[in-house]
Amino acid sequence: MTALLEVRHLRVEFPTRHGTLVALDDVSFDIAPGEVLGVVGESGAGKSLTGAAIIGLLEPPGRIASGEILLEGRRIDQLSQDQMRQVRGRQIGAIFQDPLTSLNPLYTVGRQLVETITTHLRLTPKQARARAVELLAATGIPAPEARVDQYPHQFSGGMRQRVVIALALAANPKLIVADEPTTALDVSIQAQIIALLKRVCREQGAAVMLVTHDMGVIAETCDRVAVMYAGRIAEIGPVQEVIHRPGHPYTVGLMGSIPAMDEDRDRLLQIDGAMPRLTAIPSGCAFHPRCPRAFDRCLQQRPELMPATATSAACWLHDRQARAATAEAGQVA
Repeated sequence: MTALLEVRHLRVEFPTRHGTLVALDDVSFDIAPGEVLGVVGESGAGKSLTGAAIIGLLEPPGRIASGEILLEGRRIDQLSQDQMRQVRGRQIGAIFQDPLTSLNPLYTVGRQLVETITTHLRLTPKQARARAVELLAATGIPAPEARVDQYPHQFSGGMRQRVVIALALAANPKLIVADEPTTALDVSIQAQIIALLKRVCREQGAAVMLVTHDMGVIAETCDRVAVMYAGRIAEIGPVQEVIHRPGHPYTVGLMGSIPAMDEDRDRLLQIDGAMPRLTAIPSGCAFHPRCPRAFDRCLQQRPELMPATATSAACWLHDRQARAATAEAGQVA
């Protein structure tokens, strides 16, 4: 299937007085129509920054230094702000973590929906209002005809997030970038929002990039998952494979830190140390200071993604050519 979104060798930099900080380094992935790709990792891994780069909302002085972002085969990383504003909303919908920052408290939710709809679709104000009511109903807001004229403060946190999702879906976008859409919600509301995103993906054929640190949400929602570490993709593959048969030691640590309901453990596993600062990214594999399986090559050479059982992992443990050469040398000796 042809990819809807293609990210190729994306590099994001932040120029500072003390030099240039590389926040994303050679990030590449695709998302197909109707697919949900989860992006997971510790705080500071580059998850949200990747989403911001795709939707053209990098905070200055951050900039895309190299690489390409293609939506349906068209490059969008070189568009002007006005051109990107047309793409954002019409072709790309965005859902952010805090709905209060996404909604204008001075306007009714109906006015905000109608403005978004009329900006991107050729509808009259009356038609746009009817669509706004439809969207509120579709996202599970009761009595949408009455609530369309209410203000954001009159909605609960879960209902506000549903309004944000309705705004993201207003112009039938092809891609939805959801940045921690369920973090501020209780578990029962989380499940409803996840079900809503999956239904939208299925019914509209939209591709979804779901940024989160919650592996439960990933397991429930996604088709594939990309694990990020220090601005790079450490592992990517089908969600069940990454969860149950991870190929990168960092992913192994992440999965081991999740409590299992069917296991009796005195302590959870933990990854010693912390994510490196952008000013102090180690040479070689950035994870090697925390990795229990690191060896000399990890300290000197940075691995690219390579086949690791059913996933791809940036780890020298899966370098088959090197292993074969080592084995051959041993036989010769």
